[in-house]
Amino acid sequence: MTAVPKKISPQDGFFWKTKTLEEMSQAEWESLCDGCARCCLEKLEDEDSGRIYFTHVGCRLLDGDACACHDYANRSERVPDCVRLTPENVRTLSWLPPSCGYRLVAEGRDLYWWHPLISGDPNTVHDAGVSVRGRVEATETEVSVEDLEDHIVSWPALLPRRAKLKKRPG
Repeated sequence: MTAVPKKISPQDGFFWKTKTLEEMSQAEWESLCDGCARCCLEKLEDEDSGRIYFTHVGCRLLDGDACACHDYANRSERVPDCVRLTPENVRTLSWLPPSCGYRLVAEGRDLYWWHPLISGDPNTVHDAGVSVRGRVEATETEVSVEDLEDHIVSWPALLPRRAKLKKRPG
């Protein structure tokens, strides 16, 4: 039986293709983040099925316009349930969006055209419609836990059509 040849990727040779997640420097690791801020949205888990539901409610530290944390360096101290992504947990966190750079690299997949490491432009994540910019309706300080169910949305778990393109639209 003949082995199926490995598909050649135009990204072969880049650090995320040549290093394991554990071998990456801190700067390389951080650069895998595309800046979408979808992971900073509040999520609910169905206790029976384990299914994750995203909301359009942001963490109290999320700047929804910049798609960045107001206090990234101290986020874990200020938000005790903030999940720090690590090489170990990105392989098992089921709620990471399908577009997440950490998830894609952990799965051995290529980054999308709009990822800043590919495009060279941190704004392409917004241009592609992947980020939360303009979609965060409130922060967790404005919505009670009991009311989060009323804020469930499906878009964070989906990839926008233009983000699926092979290259930046014309």
